[in-house]
Amino acid sequence: MVKIATWNVNSVNKRLPNVLDWIKIASPDVLLLQELKTVSEKFPYLEFEELGYHVEIVGQKSYNGVALISKEPITDVIHALPGDPDDDHARYIEATTFGIRVASIYLPNGNNNHNMTDEIKFPYKLKWMERLNAHAENLLKSEQPIVLAGDFNLIPTDDDVFDARRFAGSSHTHPDSRDRYRALEHLGYSEAWRSLNKETHVYSYWDYQKSAYAHNNGIRIDLMMLSPQAADLLTSCVIDKEPRGKESPSDHTPVVCELELA
Repeated sequence: MVKIATWNVNSVNKRLPNVLDWIKIASPDVLLLQELKTVSEKFPYLEFEELGYHVEIVGQKSYNGVALISKEPITDVIHALPGDPDDDHARYIEATTFGIRVASIYLPNGNNNHNMTDEIKFPYKLKWMERLNAHAENLLKSEQPIVLAGDFNLIPTDDDVFDARRFAGSSHTHPDSRDRYRALEHLGYSEAWRSLNKETHVYSYWDYQKSAYAHNNGIRIDLMMLSPQAADLLTSCVIDKEPRGKESPSDHTPVVCELELA
């Protein structure tokens, strides 16, 4: 059994005590982190290595940043999403570990400060999703288990948001965003949590404002997309809300799936 977790930590150094506490309890085999908000040189490698993990990251000062952390060696690493050599945002890292091709994804938000589609950021988001889909289709040719996981900054359906009316005009629910997400599903990828859970209005993110967590006013945007070969191995997928209730938490909480390898 391989336990894979994804978590947008919203500054790895600021949340490090919470992250390490969670790892010691949950003991994921593979941990995919997003929104590190640090350059590679200031990532806390030692703390993860002391817990028995190998670490690969793509850092960026103050923004973005993704990591791939595993109990097994990490090989064949790529540090950017193919398709645009001029894109310098630290949003994608992919490698092989435990015989699985795994990617940590921090998909662009696409909104302005008012949670409405931005005329520059939103087209970038859509193009990024198109690049992701093209690459995801290429990955399928390997016929190995593939897990593309992270903060997708996308609400799959209105059942995944506390009040869809609040997100009218947002890139998170925009038809063009959802169309590109559906295109990924049409390639053969399935979303791990929803494939095993029929419950509605379960969330992985709660804003810091207006007591959103206390009122369970959240959205589900942290997703794990599995190739058919990985989906065949899926035995469980849970959203662990407990870290969101900690002091000084990330606004996201971990999503964890288990794959039963042959």
